[in-house]
Amino acid sequence: MNKGDIGMSVETLKRTADTLVEYCKTHQEAKGLDELYDPNCVSVEAQAMPGTDGREITGVDGIKGKHDWWGENFEVHGSDVQGPYLHGDDRFSVIFEIDTTNKMSGERSQMKEVAVYTTNADGKIMREEFFY
Repeated sequence: MNKGDIGMSVETLKRTADTLVEYCKTHQEAKGLDELYDPNCVSVEAQAMPGTDGREITGVDGIKGKHDWWGENFEVHGSDVQGPYLHGDDRFSVIFEIDTTNKMSGERSQMKEVAVYTTNADGKIMREEFFY
């Protein structure tokens, strides 16, 4: 790989990362899933979500289901998205702060998490991992 190839990969990574952050800030996460994710991507939570067999979900449709579950179970009062923070030519992270109320329990809480995204050479997100 020559120096020009590395620069192109970083530019591709930056474009993907900046676009994802903009979509998250403007509540266009579904658009991000359609445009930026590889169809076979993997999402890894810090712990298993209710109603799932584990921490990992494979495929964009599975991740969309996770987003649907979140929307059905939580009211979001406010959020903040920080980043992206680039790492090499294939990874970046984003910090999310969210103020929510659990619709079932009525419990309001604030959470902060770091998401680490891994991309392929085309800039498509192949893996996302969440750290609480």
